[in-house]
Amino acid sequence: MKTLRLYLDTPVINFLFADDAPDLMAVTKEFFETVVGPRVCDVFVSSVVIDEILETPDAEHRQRLLGVVTDYSLASLPMEPAAEIEDLASSYIETGIIPPSKLDDALHVAIATVHQGDVLVSWNFRHLANVNKERRVRAANEQKGYLYPLRITTPLEVMASGEDRGTA
Repeated sequence: MKTLRLYLDTPVINFLFADDAPDLMAVTKEFFETVVGPRVCDVFVSSVVIDEILETPDAEHRQRLLGVVTDYSLASLPMEPAAEIEDLASSYIETGIIPPSKLDDALHVAIATVHQGDVLVSWNFRHLANVNKERRVRAANEQKGYLYPLRITTPLEVMASGEDRGTA
């Protein structure tokens, strides 16, 4: 069995500090303590995640977010092949899977797809982590020749998969 490859989008890191959503913050902290920290899975981010963090207006919060990437030694998937990733992201927008104003969300999905991630982990229920989006992304990926099945789900579901959560 191979180790699961998880791609974290930016909200997963943000929710470590979401005092206004204590339940999701607690789940996110547990996810980092039980999955990310002990390296139960291979965990990745991308330059898109780093760029989104760098856009955080509050300097102190921005440093805390960057600290998570450093403290957990989160590897960054390359934005290469750039043309392939950008084309795939554009196709999600053109087909209405992801709204045009959410290019970064489309890029997260495209990066995870091109690099054969097993799971894109997100708290973004509206644009990513829901059954309808996952189904539509899978169909779009198959049309473009990406047959490796990408799951899009929350930290809670990754943790709930039990003892075998670290392998596919």
